[in-house]
Amino acid sequence: MRALVAALVLCLAVFGGAAMAETLQEMIDAAPDGAEIDISGQVFAGPIVIRRPVVLDGKGTGVIDGHGEGTIVTIESNGVTLKDLTIRNSGRLHNKVDAGLRIKSSYNVIRDVRIENSLFGIDLTQANNNVLRRNYISSKDMPLELRGDSVRIWYSNDNIFEHNHIEHSRDFVIWYSGGNHIRNNRIQHGRYGIHFMYAHENFVEENEISDCVVGVFLMYANDIKVRGNQILRAWGASGMGVGFKETSGAVVEDNLILGNAVGIYLDPSPWDPDKTNEFHRNQIAYNGIGMEFHTDWVGNNISNNNFLSNFTQVSVRGRGTALREGWHGNYWDDAAGFDRDADGINDAPYEIYNYADRLWMDLPPASFFRGGLALSALDFVERLAPFTEPRLLVREEAPFAHPVDHAAARLETAEQGAKPKSALELLTQ
Repeated sequence: MRALVAALVLCLAVFGGAAMAETLQEMIDAAPDGAEIDISGQVFAGPIVIRRPVVLDGKGTGVIDGHGEGTIVTIESNGVTLKDLTIRNSGRLHNKVDAGLRIKSSYNVIRDVRIENSLFGIDLTQANNNVLRRNYISSKDMPLELRGDSVRIWYSNDNIFEHNHIEHSRDFVIWYSGGNHIRNNRIQHGRYGIHFMYAHENFVEENEISDCVVGVFLMYANDIKVRGNQILRAWGASGMGVGFKETSGAVVEDNLILGNAVGIYLDPSPWDPDKTNEFHRNQIAYNGIGMEFHTDWVGNNISNNNFLSNFTQVSVRGRGTALREGWHGNYWDDAAGFDRDADGINDAPYEIYNYADRLWMDLPPASFFRGGLALSALDFVERLAPFTEPRLLVREEAPFAHPVDHAAARLETAEQGAKPKSALELLTQ
């Protein structure tokens, strides 16, 4: 009898252990609403789909591995929390948008999650009121144009994306979405740092966007607020810090726009004649071109900015001028004149004329000689004895005599108590 009981106990132990060896998908499906599932210290295979409001906690050591197939984690339920875990190794198919994490629901929290070696990082599709905080995202080790987007927001509103670190992905792109707050993130080594398409009333605040092809691009996207960002070193043939394409009602203020091929680029913007674009209190420094207009336009108000050490302060393509734009109270470090009455206003207006050194604006191939001895010598002779009538590009009646003292000018770092970095330190870091 005792032998029979011992045999039954052994069988229960064996089959019970087998029953406990569940997949992560089975654990999620079996959990009650609100349950916390601890996956610490374990590596589970994806893909998984979460269809109930649970908490998935990796406690810093849990891993979900897609083994190179498809999207790894999909959230279809509202109220899910993912925290302190790693998601890695998605598939490689762009037509299927293979991603580390896909969110198709609302009111979810994704925090302290590492998404590694995933074609697309996070894909939000008709997903609202989600919080994504302190996550790390990188794509696959492939040429830039073949990587997926770090974050793809599609028809998704009122999400918060903050304190995340993104690097070596393609774009952070927002399509047809509004009310999203993108703040305090670090975005590096991508194509578009942040790219809006037909996406209105979003917020970009206090981010550091560096070493991308384009920092922030607003395309057919109205009423965007771009405030307090550091946009650094967008270089190359297409490099620009902040770009506009037929965009209206934007506010760009208190930003440090430093070391880019073009600091701010405007291609017919604003497009809506009843809206203006506002550029205030920005530090626009060490760029190839401080501000470039695609054509002669109107509707941009540019005030209280510092234009410092840009190779060319303002450029206008197509033989146009920027005389119809609103230039008020800016500081130009190449301005001529004095402040004899010490009122802080330069006694002479600031003017930019189109001499020979700006020949490249009308003939782009001539830009090869920009800064060279031949074009500089020709420009020197023309300024002494003009043989053509120089064209006035910019005129500001009352420019500031001294740099504007504001947040962007002080170059403060985000860390409490940290020593502020100089412009050259930020340019070369």
